Amino acid sequence: MKNELDYIQDIADIRSMMERSSKFLSLSGWAGIMAGLYAVAGAWIAFSIYGFYPDTIFYTSPNMPQVALVAIGVLILALVSAIFDSRRKARKRDETIWNATSRRLLATLTVPLCTGGGFIMIVISMGLIGLVAPLMLLFYGLALYHAGHFTIPEVKIMGLVQIMLGLVGSWFIEYGLLFWVLGFGVVHILYGIYVHFRYER
Repeated sequence: MKNELDYIQDIADIRSMMERSSKFLSLSGWAGIMAGLYAVAGAWIAFSIYGFYPDTIFYTSPNMPQVALVAIGVLILALVSAIFDSRRKARKRDETIWNATSRRLLATLTVPLCTGGGFIMIVISMGLIGLVAPLMLLFYGLALYHAGHFTIPEVKIMGLVQIMLGLVGSWFIEYGLLFWVLGFGVVHILYGIYVHFRYER
């Protein structure tokens, strides 16, 4: 006969299985830290080497193609790190990274990110370079907030922080790059450290 402790353990096991099936739990804290470091390094390169510092909405720079390449490089490095670390974490848990939950997570992320990317391309074509950094924060924050329904709750909180930084950065255009560094750099690093110590140790 099972005693009360056995039933409590059974309930805990069932709850854990249900959470794993409905939540994507393979997000890596190290991936967040690395993404933040890539963002800080990319912003430093854009500012120090290419003199990119949009202080007005109608900002112009002869080095825009180089800055765009730096931004693409940061994005690629962040994505590769996230995929690699998530796969490693999933293997440790004897899970697959590509399942119904991860597909729902990806779909939730894709719509606001693609919409934001398209809108930002329109803004760039109009010469409104000063709005690019805050718009990136806004759409990224919206994507994270909605993706938070399918993963750990800290993702939703990070999304709200990114949205707030994007809104403030839209008001203070001259500090847009600084808010971008705070959002994509510092917030990611702090998030990654927290997730590592909270979920991975």
